[in-house]
Amino acid sequence: MQILSFNVNGIRAIAQKDFFSDIKRLDADIVCLQETKATVEQVKETLQDQLTGYHIFANEAERKGYSGTAILSKTAPVSVTYDIGISEHDQEGRVICAEFSDFFVITVYVPNSGSDLRRLEYRQTWDNDFFNYIKSLEAKKPVIVCGDFNVAHKEIDLARPKANYNKSAGFMQEEIDGMDRYTSNGLIDTFRLKQGDAVKYSWWSYRGGARGKNVGWRIDYFLVSENLTSKIADAFILNDVHGSDHCPVGVKLV
Repeated sequence: MQILSFNVNGIRAIAQKDFFSDIKRLDADIVCLQETKATVEQVKETLQDQLTGYHIFANEAERKGYSGTAILSKTAPVSVTYDIGISEHDQEGRVICAEFSDFFVITVYVPNSGSDLRRLEYRQTWDNDFFNYIKSLEAKKPVIVCGDFNVAHKEIDLARPKANYNKSAGFMQEEIDGMDRYTSNGLIDTFRLKQGDAVKYSWWSYRGGARGKNVGWRIDYFLVSENLTSKIADAFILNDVHGSDHCPVGVKLV
């Protein structure tokens, strides 16, 4: 089984590029999307005619053209739930959970602290509450959590750590602490599990030709329950797939 995660930075915009040919070529069993920037109906209208082999589930923000997530699955899930059950967090369409027989797959678009760090305090509340949500699911069966976590976990995960540490959203110590909470409590970063200290990024600023220069950040992750690690055959980042300021990341399970 192959699962992909891709922050598309607007599903209707990326649909005008090579998105459909890329998804068909990659032929994943499950595709998790973030930052769709569309209503549930707009997501379905955009995808359903081109990706006929998938069941499509979407979540939307109350604010139009903002945030939003989706899960595409070749196999119908046992159940699908939306959001995390906390009204403070459930206005922006950031979470979908699809239950399968052996595990939950959760797609998440974690709030960005903002260029002025205005949402950093809120981000800390989110990180704690989302962690508790994941753990409540994990009490029932293993979890696969993927998406844009909006944080580079370690210095190796961004091209310019010293210039950004405690200065830039995505590499504030409070955000790093949030990621530490996951990885210190039984959730495994699959890319590091399979690729060790490989240097690859999943997001690049549109400014200054950052992608061409590979001045990037690894902020898109697959985290899995410890008891799933033996089933992770591979974890990868697909730098050759364009269309967004992010690229897809993925895992293969045996």
